[in-house]
Amino acid sequence: MAMVMNELDFSNLSYSTTTTASATDDGCNWNDWSPVVDWEALSGGQEDFHNLFDTIMDDQSVEPNDSSTYNTVSPEYNLMPDDEMDNAGEDFKGLRLIHLLMAAAEALAGANKCRELARVILVRLKELVSPDDGTNMERLAAYFTDALQTLLDGGSGGGAGHGKQTPNALRHQHHQSDVLAAFQLLQDMSPYVKFGHFTANQAILEAVTHDRRVHIVDYDIMEGIQWASLMQALVSRKDGPPTPHLKITALSRGGSGRRSFGTVQETGRRLTAFAASIGQPFSFHQCRFDADETFNPSSLKLVKGEALVINCMLHLPHFSYRAPDSIASFLSGSKALNPRIVTLVEEEMGPASQPGFVGRFMESLHHYSAVYDSLEAGFPMQGRARALVERVFLGPRIAGSLGRIYGSREQDEEDEEEWSWGQWLGTVGFRPVSISFANRCQAKLLLGLYNDGYRAEELDNNKLVLGWKSRRLLSASIWTLDFLPSS
Repeated sequence: MAMVMNELDFSNLSYSTTTTASATDDGCNWNDWSPVVDWEALSGGQEDFHNLFDTIMDDQSVEPNDSSTYNTVSPEYNLMPDDEMDNAGEDFKGLRLIHLLMAAAEALAGANKCRELARVILVRLKELVSPDDGTNMERLAAYFTDALQTLLDGGSGGGAGHGKQTPNALRHQHHQSDVLAAFQLLQDMSPYVKFGHFTANQAILEAVTHDRRVHIVDYDIMEGIQWASLMQALVSRKDGPPTPHLKITALSRGGSGRRSFGTVQETGRRLTAFAASIGQPFSFHQCRFDADETFNPSSLKLVKGEALVINCMLHLPHFSYRAPDSIASFLSGSKALNPRIVTLVEEEMGPASQPGFVGRFMESLHHYSAVYDSLEAGFPMQGRARALVERVFLGPRIAGSLGRIYGSREQDEEDEEEWSWGQWLGTVGFRPVSISFANRCQAKLLLGLYNDGYRAEELDNNKLVLGWKSRRLLSASIWTLDFLPSS
């Protein structure tokens, strides 16, 4: 199925909200500082990011989704936010699905493994659920069932670097037109993407205020949507020297990743055309990972005097879940480049209720149920639109998440701790950079455009967290070298 999108427009979006961003709440008045976002355009509708993506897709109408919303499961599993559990009635089918999924996970990789039992349970689950129909819990269960089936069949589920690709995994490869359409829909539904982009961009803008050349090395650029707003902010900034030259180096996969390389080239052409249209001096480069997914810092083209920024977005819905070793290689290798700052966005997973694969499986189920709930509440989910976003983004992310934790299940389960890439950066020579007042206000203003179940939280002085009710979804953090070299 293809959805209609004549162009991927970043600023002229429609929102379904229950609250309105206030310009004066808690002193957050965008006239008092220079945000990276033109809020009047974002909430009012000026077409600033004109014709960045000239993607033509088939026009198909959407149908209202009259299925009931996700209600509840038992307090034992507590997949809903705590503040709603008391008022929610029992959803017996949802509870049954949870028990079946947990039983399948236990049979696949628990203490008493039995692959044949897992196979039987998954057959039964497939009879009960469909990714296109039913409540949030039923659709969510369908994607978890699909991911477990992929693991049972010997695949990685999402490019985690383990096993062969199976038919289920191949189903997660989508046409570019579907990806772009689903991305636009997701931006209408949720601040999930913008929150990370805007927080990182504001930090970058503040870090390069007086620089004439800025070089951003981007770990997973995909469609490059993040950089349009940064370009406009650089062109319109009132302080510092004239508009700096912006260079973006996009990393692409090594080895046989030709399709990825070509996609990055197309992103570069679009960004170059957009930069020319607004008068932003710009150049675009590519850098491949080595065949073994190792990052080689010497392959970058650096210019003396440019402010170097490392950008690492690990939360994007179509992030490919490369093996953790490749992320570590990139971040540790970037240290040798003496970056001005590192911007990092990642999902927030809470502590597992029990060690090993089954505990992490339950935590992943809890996390994505909150994501589903937030999307349903924040947008009048229509059947085909909802199905496209879930099929293109959430299904592959669920498969990738389970593939990653399944691949690491041989670790010492008695001493297993939850960790993040931000924590890892703090152990290898990076230090936190404080979140600015402007960035905190920006997050507040952004969330005011969506359903008021979203919240922003500041942690560890350098991290902004996007939450849905009582559940943390993702975080954006800012880092720099512990000791900056003398210039």
